[in-house]
Amino acid sequence: MLSVVVPVSNEEESLPELHRRLHEALDPTGEAWEVVYVDDGSTDRSSGLIEGWVAGEDGVVLVELSRNFGLEVAMSAGIDAARGDQVVLLHADLQDPPELIPEMLELAAEGADVVFARRIGRQESALKRGLATAFYKAMERLARVPYQGQAGDFRLMSRRVIDAVQRMPERRRFLRGMVAWTGFKQVPIEYERAGRVGGRGASYPELFRLAVEALTAYSDVPLSIATIVGSVVAAVSGAGVVAIAVLAIAGAIDWSAPVLVLLALLFLGGVQLISVGIIGRYLARVHEESLQRPLYLISRVVRDGPAGEPDREAGGE
Repeated sequence: MLSVVVPVSNEEESLPELHRRLHEALDPTGEAWEVVYVDDGSTDRSSGLIEGWVAGEDGVVLVELSRNFGLEVAMSAGIDAARGDQVVLLHADLQDPPELIPEMLELAAEGADVVFARRIGRQESALKRGLATAFYKAMERLARVPYQGQAGDFRLMSRRVIDAVQRMPERRRFLRGMVAWTGFKQVPIEYERAGRVGGRGASYPELFRLAVEALTAYSDVPLSIATIVGSVVAAVSGAGVVAIAVLAIAGAIDWSAPVLVLLALLFLGGVQLISVGIIGRYLARVHEESLQRPLYLISRVVRDGPAGEPDREAGGE
């Protein structure tokens, strides 16, 4: 069976069209399939729409989280609830076309454990395209995971990949990096990403936080950069002091020791704060992991059969 996991956060505008297109794409394949909608604290009618589909047809599951935990955690909750031998991650905003899933299934039948959708075009603002390109370039150069180009969360995974991801205990998650880290046979499928149909996409601060989490989770280069910058600044500062002293002795400039000391302290203090901030990001990850809180909490699960009875204990462990 194929499971399609769809995180939902105030997506009532796009959900009916997504549900219709999923049926159009997957019914002709003859495959048994289910769609797991994960309501990540929606405040609109999203949950009610999904409940109606659960009551009216087979293979629809609603996983309702106790609050908004964020996209990465919502996808993890859907993966935990999925019963399929293969799992597809798909956003609800219709930027990623469900019509690609049959082609993904064909590649999986040829032996691929992961089929990831790589974007060759994006119908988004120039600023967002530029920031996305910069992020993927940084991941290519800095991260310790195989580079997959401009590949988002839209991907198909085999059960052994899902099992491997579920064994990863980290709380701050970057699923596309976790899947790439597992290895196995991973093949791309290319497409042009559409614009959002409705709802609110991730804000720029949210995207920035995700980028920071991705880089700190899969690269220690930022720590090395802090060390390198500190060393370079110390060397430049030392050379500058010597040069100023020589020029002052030669009478080329007026010596003003308090001003020079103040500038040097401000400059070095700024570098130290940057370095401490980078180290702090890593320490924050260690602290959060040490708390051992559940990844998420489930309010209820509604599927075909007795409503409100989850197959797994709530908590995401």
